[in-house]
Amino acid sequence: MCYKDNPSLKENRDPVKAIREALSRALVYYYPLAGRLWEGPNRKLMVDCNGEGILFVEAFGDVTLEQLGDKILPPCPLLEEFLFNFLGSDGINGCHLLLLVTEVMSPLVLQVKRLQPELITPAKPTPQETKFLSDIDDQEGLRFQLPIIMCYKDNSSLNENRNPIKVIKEALSRALVYYYPLAGRLREGPNRKLTVDCNGEGILFVEASTDVTLEQLGDKILPPCPLLEEFLFNFPGSDGIIGCPLLLVQVTRLTCGGFILALRLNHTMCDAPGFVQFLTAVAEMARGAHAPFILPVWERELLFARDPPRITCAHHEYEDVIDHSDGSYASNNQSNMVQRSFYFGAKEMRVLRQQIPPHLISTCSTFDLITACLWKCRTLALKINPKQVVRVSCIVNARGKHNNVRLPLGYYGNAFAFPAAVSKAEPLCKNPLGYALELVKKAKATMNEEYLRSVADLLVLRGRPHYSSTGSNFLVSDITRVGVGDVNFGWGQPVFAGPAKAVDLISFYIQHKNNIEDGILVPMWLPFSAMERFQQELERITLEPKEDICNNLRSTRIMSMM
Repeated sequence: MCYKDNPSLKENRDPVKAIREALSRALVYYYPLAGRLWEGPNRKLMVDCNGEGILFVEAFGDVTLEQLGDKILPPCPLLEEFLFNFLGSDGINGCHLLLLVTEVMSPLVLQVKRLQPELITPAKPTPQETKFLSDIDDQEGLRFQLPIIMCYKDNSSLNENRNPIKVIKEALSRALVYYYPLAGRLREGPNRKLTVDCNGEGILFVEASTDVTLEQLGDKILPPCPLLEEFLFNFPGSDGIIGCPLLLVQVTRLTCGGFILALRLNHTMCDAPGFVQFLTAVAEMARGAHAPFILPVWERELLFARDPPRITCAHHEYEDVIDHSDGSYASNNQSNMVQRSFYFGAKEMRVLRQQIPPHLISTCSTFDLITACLWKCRTLALKINPKQVVRVSCIVNARGKHNNVRLPLGYYGNAFAFPAAVSKAEPLCKNPLGYALELVKKAKATMNEEYLRSVADLLVLRGRPHYSSTGSNFLVSDITRVGVGDVNFGWGQPVFAGPAKAVDLISFYIQHKNNIEDGILVPMWLPFSAMERFQQELERITLEPKEDICNNLRSTRIMSMM
């Protein structure tokens, strides 16, 4: 039995000590296992419950679980190392009935060597000017830094031994000629209005290397990435919103020839589609293009508030409510919070779809279904007062024909709203999944041009407020279709690409292929006690048959990654 390190669960406990003490306590109830077998007449076996004990061995292996790889699978070639046959211990009669070896593996030691950060400026002179952000861009809820991680394998047939650090650095400089506002700095004016000083100071770039392979990193590249601080070092003074670099980029070369590209974006500048448009331009430059295929469009005035501003829609996402959860959720108490990711594959989706009413099956999307499921399980996990109003806000892209918002091709600013589904906790928790699903679909359907313009007007009239930040609110963002997994700098598509973690109340739906299938990975951020309950609720909703909803429901499982 092989276990990964899990710092958010084990609380620095020693597994050898914990298992040894637990064995001793369990043997109080299973005391015959602490005895010895004896053979009587007619070869009849009996147990002498003499309490002599089981055989226990403490060991240490100077390798990592990642380095062992398939060698832990049967037929295990290292079995004699992990389960040493002590002389005289392997008999049937008169010997120990159980031999247990607890072997602690050394953790993956990652030492990243970094050069001093440098500023990458546009390759050619760019306009020195001041540009306004839109009234969607500069709301309080987007004034944060979003970490993104992209992992690439070595691909000698494509890159011809090119240095990824040099290639990406040069491509960034050339792309910034077109996206020159990203090389500037934010300033705050009257009424907290943000502008970009397009001074060409540049973005922050870090060159790094480490003595591990992509294979050794394994799942540690997935959100919530436990090595994020190594791959995206936070240089002092670089992570502010006003007057700081708008983009931090670190490229870390691996010994296998692959590399990790980690980025930190000031979210007021771009949303996910806009940032992927920029990354695609950088990738095109890296592959030899002279200009981006899609030219960037600023025109943030298209999403200014109207004159005069007028709120014409209900915006529950900005309403403040009294939080009646169990008190464990406090986003400012980082020590109380843990992150964990959950994987939804074909089996999970099939089981969830079997729980919804027939009239919703053909009209609900994967996003709708996962959102309804997470909302219900999260509310149960937080033990929210039954009378408390709870919300899930669905980030809905304004681009495209569905929402009737006229934005030009190449617009890379924030162009979304997050209408909220609203319910009291009691009906959400007690009703079948279809109840939450209908509320999610109804909330998404409110999104159109009028709704987005009403949001911009509300933000100006109310001083650019933050969305509700209590534990009873939850935001979800689907980035499975924005194309971040297609960004190719010359080394092919990334092994993984997406946000490196959940950000406060926001969870992301990230396309990810495990060893078997394509699915969706969702990082969650919850108090420790609530996270345990959340996982239990999620397993319950996907494992237990719902006889009143469907027959012959197949059991499935949720895979959790720390």
